[in-house]
Amino acid sequence: MDILVLGAGAWGTALAISAGARHRVTLWARDEAQASALAARRENLVYLPGFALPAGVSVAGAAQGDIASLASRHDLVIVATPMAALRGMLLALRECGRPVAWLCKGFEAPRRQAHGLLGHEIRAEIAPRLAAGVLSGPSFAQEVANAQPTALVAASDTGSVRDALVAAFHGPALRVYANDDMPGVEVGGAVKNVLAIATGLCDGLALGLNARAALVTRGLAEMTRLGMALGARPETFMGLSGLGDLVLTATGDLSRNRRVGVLLAQGRTLQQAVESLGHVAEGVYSARTVVERARRLGVEMPIAQGVVDLLDSRLAPAQAVRTLMGRDPAAENIPPVA
Repeated sequence: MDILVLGAGAWGTALAISAGARHRVTLWARDEAQASALAARRENLVYLPGFALPAGVSVAGAAQGDIASLASRHDLVIVATPMAALRGMLLALRECGRPVAWLCKGFEAPRRQAHGLLGHEIRAEIAPRLAAGVLSGPSFAQEVANAQPTALVAASDTGSVRDALVAAFHGPALRVYANDDMPGVEVGGAVKNVLAIATGLCDGLALGLNARAALVTRGLAEMTRLGMALGARPETFMGLSGLGDLVLTATGDLSRNRRVGVLLAQGRTLQQAVESLGHVAEGVYSARTVVERARRLGVEMPIAQGVVDLLDSRLAPAQAVRTLMGRDPAAENIPPVA
């Protein structure tokens, strides 16, 4: 199989390394200088140092032609950019005639009349004929590149896209499960980043393991409520892209979103916290959109709202915790599983 990975960040590079052991992979970098360095050194020194590109991976840059032409020469196209670039990529790929899947997790920033869209909603708006999907689940790039056991979900409303993703990435160290619930998989991937900031805050304030467990569990309930309001199936949130990704991102030391919460608890400003990461923390940029979409749908998300209040400096870290703990008693109201 010939696979094109558009985006040479940590996650795109890790998947290229994983698939490159069994397939022919082209890793595309927007920045020509980065593409040249990757091709020469066979290692992504900026985003994923310490992992060599296998012989099956070639490197391409923007100078080697337009994206649609490059995509047409491959069997599968993977968009490995941040969420902010997904719309432009789908516009460029909408007539490529190849299955396309994206890796980014989050809501698009609000624009014009749209109040922040998920990836499948962007596709429906600008490229409705494109056979597309999303590859998601609990995964740190370093561990995938190191061939440590990982399980992901290939979600699409088109069976051939799911099959292509399984054929491309399922292997000895990477299991890929098929799922047709794109809204559920995408909501899980987007909301867990916001909840991970809250859990990092909890850990940074040394509130204890009881508090962490409560945040993860009640955060899962918030995620499920929003997902169901957006057309997802509740059982999706008990799987890899819901509970699995939430647990990893909220508790793993490699989580950038969790790290933001820890740093805020230690007294860093939001700007200082983000700048110290060196990578994108999608939860910082999508938290407000999550809360706004929930508000418009009549969905209550107090933990996510607390994160927004913290990011916008309306609450200090300790105040955010007191606000959550001071809420009126309520029934647990776990969303039903069909």
